[in-house]
Amino acid sequence: MRSYVTEFVGTFFLVFTIGLAPAEPVGALAIGAVLTAMVYMGGPISGAHYNPAVSLAMLLRGKLAVRDLIPYWISQLGAAIAAAAVVRVVADRTFGPMPGPGVGALSAILVEILFTFALVLVILNVATSRAAAGNSYFGVAIGLTVAGAALVGGKISGGAFNPAVGIGPNLLANQLGSMWIYVIGPAVGAIAATVVYKVQHAGEA
Repeated sequence: MRSYVTEFVGTFFLVFTIGLAPAEPVGALAIGAVLTAMVYMGGPISGAHYNPAVSLAMLLRGKLAVRDLIPYWISQLGAAIAAAAVVRVVADRTFGPMPGPGVGALSAILVEILFTFALVLVILNVATSRAAAGNSYFGVAIGLTVAGAALVGGKISGGAFNPAVGIGPNLLANQLGSMWIYVIGPAVGAIAATVVYKVQHAGEA
């Protein structure tokens, strides 16, 4: 249960920060900073996924039990919905990632795939590899990856890189047309990153 609670708390503050973040580039830095702190908070407890695509990758990596996958997803999605609801109360507005003006679905989903791939590959390497065991930089590496991805990819795809971010806020905003991009894109990116990680670390059990 403590892992599920931790996933809820970390995902809540990630999505809450996204909902209140100012325009770029400050917004991306704020999101990256809060995610860094939440990763250090929850890493020793739940693994600090805060992202259904990361949980999928951890399952494929062998670092998450099959029985925990659905409860992790429920915690993450529930937290995203709750955070979006609180943003509506606090800021009197809804939000949710959407492709930029004039951006086609192919461009948006490619950005979601590629930056989720980068994020998940970083996470797998800094947080699960034998070579990086016990390091103290894992949170910074993860936070900086998200900040950089949001800075350059946000204006194209909406910058979710996370199905919870793509689904929860858009449900409350009734922006349903593009939600599939934020499910399929991160899932494909996470699976591809896991394959590459296993090639990189072929000697690990």
